[in-house]
Order: sequence, then structure tokens, then C-alpha cells
Amino acid sequence: MKNQILMLAVAGFVLFSCETKKEESVINPDEKQVVDEHNAKNSLDILGTYKGILPCADCEGIETEITLSKDETYTKKMKYLGKDEKVFEEMGDYTWKEDGNTLVLENINSDIVEYFVSENSLTQLDMEGNKITGDLSGKYILNK
Repeated sequence: MKNQILMLAVAGFVLFSCETKKEESVINPDEKQVVDEHNAKNSLDILGTYKGILPCADCEGIETEITLSKDETYTKKMKYLGKDEKVFEEMGDYTWKEDGNTLVLENINSDIVEYFVSENSLTQLDMEGNKITGDLSGKYILNK
């Protein structure tokens, strides 16, 4: 009789402990997911000057320099290599897209160019705001 009671107690303990572990491994769908709110806007020091040579359809490249200022304005200088020595300069304001990783540069002529922001670099995006793909995709990066 003692053996049966002892056996039932051990079996109950084993079942209870297995059930507890099973419950611990179940994910409760009502619990909130942890959201990583880090993005370029709140994590990176973007101020400063970025330089590079962007592709050009009818020249050797566009020597480009963008300076981002604290007051959310920018200056952009462009020189068309192999054409002439003239430097084109534009100024305007920059804003952030909602994702906090994309800068939108708008000049006084309402021209808009978007850049994906990474650590010490800006990557120019296409007219729809997508990353440029293909053989020249690595040529659209300006570095600090």
C-alpha cells in the first residue's frame, strides 16, 4: 500500500513538473512584443560632410559633396567630371521619413532627393525612394 501511494506521489510530481515546463514554453499572444526603436535619426551623428563620385550618364562622374547642418539645412555641391570645372551648388532643408532611416533633401526648386542613412554614409535612393540595384548600386554612396 505504501508503495502504491509513493508511486502515485512520484507520478503526480512528474506530471505536474512536466506540465509546468510545458506552460512556461507557451508564448502568450497577448504579451507585447519588444520593439527596437533604434534608427539612424536617434542613434547616429549625421552632421558633417559626405563626399563621393556618383554615376553620370554623359560624363565621367559627378563629384558630390553634401554638408548636413544642425539646423536641418544642407548644402550640396556637384561638379560634372570631364565636362568643365564649374561647381553647381544648391541649398535647402532636410527632413526625416517616418522610418527614421531616410533623409529627404528638398531645395528651393522643390527638387527632392532621398538618402538612406548608415554609419558615416549616405546612399542615394531612386526617384521612388528605393535602394538602387544593379551593377552601379555601390557607386551611389557618399562617405563622411
